[in-house]
Amino acid sequence: MIEVYIDGASAGNPGPSGAGIFIKGNGIVEKYSIPLGVMSNHEAEFQAFIKALEVCLEKGFADSVVSFRTDSELVNKAVEKEFVKNKLYSPLLETALQLAKRIDLFFMKWIPSAENKTADELARQGIQKNEIGE
Repeated sequence: MIEVYIDGASAGNPGPSGAGIFIKGNGIVEKYSIPLGVMSNHEAEFQAFIKALEVCLEKGFADSVVSFRTDSELVNKAVEKEFVKNKLYSPLLETALQLAKRIDLFFMKWIPSAENKTADELARQGIQKNEIGE
């Protein structure tokens, strides 16, 4: 099983944002820190999920059991219900669900922030990459 820890962070709401992705399992350990530009924290959480799905598909994990872990209750509930109240996030959720359907065995689990420290640190590094123009 592949475990994918994701987090989005913003310095300000909205503000410079970053995505953190930590992948482990089947002998794989990979870390991604991605600058996202200026957006709200919730948008950054969805973008982190989308970026993680794209990485998993690029890596050929579509035939694997892939378990996503997030500390974002909004993203977790939106994926679980396939619905989000705030229409601003609807296109992001739709994109994520379409990507998730391409993975044979996709799971998402909410975890407390204390269990998501690596992805959080990577997301914060992504914020800094915005600021230095990487």
